Amino acid sequence: MASKLMPDLTAPSLADIELLARQAFATIPEALARHVRDLPIRIEDFPDRETEDEMELEDAFELLDLYRGVALTRKAGAGSTAEPDLIFLYRRPILDYWCETGDTLYAVIRHVLIHEIGHHFGLSDDDMERIETEA
Repeated sequence: MASKLMPDLTAPSLADIELLARQAFATIPEALARHVRDLPIRIEDFPDRETEDEMELEDAFELLDLYRGVALTRKAGAGSTAEPDLIFLYRRPILDYWCETGDTLYAVIRHVLIHEIGHHFGLSDDDMERIETEA
């Protein structure tokens, strides 16, 4: 039962996060969007155990997002890949991060989505941090 001071709230679902990700994706400039239009985005609660092990995570909440694939800068020499390029957004770590930042959930999702699209274009974390600092 909800109190009079606080309505009965529920955490955003996987579908809610997906909707926000699609809205954020729609704001990407066309010059970039045309290269990522078919890039699938999967929303999951947490990374799977294999990803946790591969990334050497101490806690599943450490990873908000992940790009899996071959960056566009390396595709020409890579030939065909067995697995498609994919962006993962992890709902529970994103929600924790959102609560800590004070930003809107949309802003957090847009930030992590653009970060992973940067990896698709071959940018490193350092490259993206430098771009964000300069912007």
